Amino acid sequence: MQITRQADYAVRAVLYLSRMGNSQRAATSTVAKEQNIPPSFLAKIISQLSIAGLLHTSRGARGGVTLAREPKEITLLEVIEAIDGPIQLNECVGENSTCNFDHDCPLRPVWCDAQEELVKRLRGTNFEQLMNPA
Repeated sequence: MQITRQADYAVRAVLYLSRMGNSQRAATSTVAKEQNIPPSFLAKIISQLSIAGLLHTSRGARGGVTLAREPKEITLLEVIEAIDGPIQLNECVGENSTCNFDHDCPLRPVWCDAQEELVKRLRGTNFEQLMNPA
C-alpha cells in the first residue's frame, strides 16, 4: 500500500503549518515553495483540508492558511483520509466486501488485522508528536 502523492503533500503542508504555530498565517505560495509542492496541486489540497475542518483559509493581502486546531488535536489519519478517503488495504476489508470468498478466506483476517494496526498507528500519531519526536 502506498498513500497518494497528494496525501503526502497534505501531510507535509500540515506539518509545516504546525511548526509555524496557530497564530501565524502562511501564504500558500510560501508553503508550496518550502515544501516543493506544485502550487496548483497545493490549492486543491488546501481546499480539501479546509473542507475537512483541518485548516482555515483567508483571502486578501493578509490572507493565508492556518491550522484549524492545535497540532496535538490533528492526527495523521485525519489528514490522509481527508485526501485519500478511508484507508482500505484490500476490497475484502471494507463493510461492503466484494470478495467472492467472503468470510471463508484465510487471508481476510490478515488484511483486517493489518488495516486495524495501520489505522490505530495513524490515529495515534498527531502533529505535535511529529514536531517533537522522542
